[in-house]
Amino acid sequence: MSEWDERKRSGNAQPMKELVDKLMSAYQLKGKMTEMDILNRWEEMMGKAVAVRTTNLQIRSGVLIVALNSSVMRDELLHGKQIIIERVNQTAGKKIIHDVWFE
Repeated sequence: MSEWDERKRSGNAQPMKELVDKLMSAYQLKGKMTEMDILNRWEEMMGKAVAVRTTNLQIRSGVLIVALNSSVMRDELLHGKQIIIERVNQTAGKKIIHDVWFE
């Protein structure tokens, strides 16, 4: 019997996805990955006009913080805070934000 045959997978082998999921959970990165996905999909969720005027975007403690370079856009979005919260949470597939702050 060759050395290779002896080193084949043991009975406790797990699929790679399962191992990555365990690592993400162990290091508490799953939530951060979801947040990064949301931030990267901002234009898709809100449209080009809003994305172009967004200068900074971050999520802290369940609050989406949006910095805009247009006071007019800030006022318009302020009236639609609940819609933004719903879009973000729907895109994430779970509740990741509960409020939006504008800078």
